[in-house]
Amino acid sequence: MHYLTYNQPLCQKKSLICGIIRILNERGVLVDTYRTIHDYGTDQVTIEKSLFIGYAKPVESEEEARAFIAEISTKHKDATHNVWAYVIGQNMNIQRYSDDGEPQGTAGIPTLEVIKKEGLCNVVVVGTRYFGGIKLGAGGLVRAYTKTAKIGLDAGQIVEKMPFIEVAIGLDYTLLGKAQNELANRGYHVKDIEYTDSVNIIINCEEDRLGDLKALFIELTSGQAQIEERGSFYQSVKDGKIL
Repeated sequence: MHYLTYNQPLCQKKSLICGIIRILNERGVLVDTYRTIHDYGTDQVTIEKSLFIGYAKPVESEEEARAFIAEISTKHKDATHNVWAYVIGQNMNIQRYSDDGEPQGTAGIPTLEVIKKEGLCNVVVVGTRYFGGIKLGAGGLVRAYTKTAKIGLDAGQIVEKMPFIEVAIGLDYTLLGKAQNELANRGYHVKDIEYTDSVNIIINCEEDRLGDLKALFIELTSGQAQIEERGSFYQSVKDGKIL
């Protein structure tokens, strides 16, 4: 067994922490809220006659990121450049980039910096360029690829990934109306309602509100509610709303 100690080198501490997070995630324990994008996104912009196309996609591994890069590079095999960058891991421990033939430091690093400045992880960005005949210079390229990355990420919708738990609440039919009102007033998200001999209300509940939800139904049903936790998952939240 390995332990964290005060005088351990930072690299060892980081390695142990990453391992702990990985094991917890493998066992279905959700560790924390993180920022990423909700879905695949793409947008384009023309700068000094060059066409720049930004692509972004949420991914869970380097393999997924590399596969997406290969897909876009194949789609635009006639492009002048297919620049890319990605960040993997909730602690952003895997970071990779490529200038794909652009002058060193003018394309891949600016793309990676956009991801990092937004505080995003588990995301890959590809910036495709079709040269229009006008050279942009080093500063112009940095600004162009920065913008390309940003519009791709914005198209994918930057979100908070928050840990949720699916909870089934079984109760008597006579309490359904009151339960629905209470849930609506408190901002809980009702996923579904199952009708059998009794009523099962399926709720996607924020992990940190689970205790309040249980207390609500214990009080509402005088302790008669059947409460079942069905599993944990991450949900995209933007501006306080579940997507």
